[in-house]
Order: sequence, then C-alpha cells, then structure tokens
Amino acid sequence: MDQLDVVTAFLYGLMKEKVFCSVPEGVELDDGFDCVELLKAIYGLKQASRVWNETFDEYVRSIGFRVSCYEPCLYIKVVDGECVLLLVYVDDVLVTGTSAEMIAEVKHQLKSRFEMTDSGKCSFILGIEVVHNADGSVTLSQACYINDILERFGMQDCKPAESPVDISMKLVPSDATTKLDAPFREAVGALMHLMTSTRPDIAFAVGYVSRFMEKPQVEHWIAVKRIFRYLQGTKSHGIRFSPDKNIDFQGYSDADWA
Repeated sequence: MDQLDVVTAFLYGLMKEKVFCSVPEGVELDDGFDCVELLKAIYGLKQASRVWNETFDEYVRSIGFRVSCYEPCLYIKVVDGECVLLLVYVDDVLVTGTSAEMIAEVKHQLKSRFEMTDSGKCSFILGIEVVHNADGSVTLSQACYINDILERFGMQDCKPAESPVDISMKLVPSDATTKLDAPFREAVGALMHLMTSTRPDIAFAVGYVSRFMEKPQVEHWIAVKRIFRYLQGTKSHGIRFSPDKNIDFQGYSDADWA
C-alpha cells in the first residue's frame, strides 16, 4: 500500500462560479480596475475543497476507476481479474491492489496529471501507524496518539489496568448541581476518535461513559481514567488485516437491534 500526496491540491480546480478578488498591494490594473476574476480555486476559498474533489474525481473516472457504492472516497479499477484501489482523504492518496504493474501504471497516470510526492509504502497516515508485516498482513495502530492523549489529560504516568471497565463500578446519572473540575467531554471525544479508528476493544467502555456527558461527576471521570489506564498497557494493540482470501466477519448486537 503506497502513499501519495498531491502538492498544492486546491490550486488544480477550475472555478465554475464567478468569483472576484482584490489585487495585491502594488499591482496596478489597466482601465482603473481594482479586482480580478479567479479562474482557479485558491486556498482559503470556501469552495476550494469541493472544486478539488470534483477535479480529482473527474480525472480518476476518466482512467477507468469507479466509485465504491459504500464509500465515496474509495475508487476501484478492475482489469482482467486484477484490481487497484485508491483511497482519498483531501490531498492524501493511498494506492493498493493485486497487481504491482497496475499499481505502477496508476501512479504514473496520477503523477502525469498532478504534481505529487511519493512516500512509497505507507507507514503513517491521519495519526494511524501502518505496519506491513512479513507474512503479508497489515497492522493499524495508534501508539503515538495514545501517548499524546495520555499526556494531554495528565495520565502519562498512570498504572496500567487489565481491562477498560471496572466491573464492580455501576455508573448512574447524577442530579448533582456541582460541576466536575475535569475535561470529561474532551477526554471522551478523544477516546471516541481512537475507538472508531483502530481500537474497537474500548467501544463498550467509551459508549458507557458517553452516556453521562450532560452532568459528569467524579465517579464518571474515574471510569474515563480507567480506560486511559487500560490504554497505557495496550498501546501497541490495533487491527490486523491478514492476506487470506476468505475472511470470516463476525458481528454482535444487543436487544436494541433484535
């Protein structure tokens, strides 16, 4: 899985709307004009990201890609049973597939249209560490992010816990008028990002404490710190994707979805 980054991506898009801007100081225009029309999008323009996305989308479709029915940022190209996948996040592009030749060709096509930096094998993107293992599997983890949030919330020296939830603690909503002197909402938000990215093992614990966002009390903050303590001892945990052709997915549900 290779990583590409588009240089000054927002400057590639052609404007469809008429947008005018004043000229820089020292620039003089003929006939007394004091503004110019933008022909291309520029950084800071509110529609610049949309214009860039439309520009990239139009090009990759023209070279044979189609958009996934389930993820609009995922592009798929299949030729003679071989496939190439493009995953796009603003100006970051991940390329992978079943054929090294097709991957090389697609990268050449993209570089011929856009100026790009090629980082080779992806090792870090959007705060997620990507490890390509010798057996062909890929592991996603966020040890750096965990270190950051532990330090942000003063838990960098905490004692590790074996589980994210203390089963002896029962949390209930509080009617207290006192205000908790702790960054409860910020901590839960940081944990939610981690949970949805690479750590589904803390999903129950994070969902549990998120029920008490309105009036959190000391016991609720202790439960959040328990999750931090669990992360302290499991920083290297993540999601591993094996190269097996047959993947067995297992899903679980509670009575709400019965």
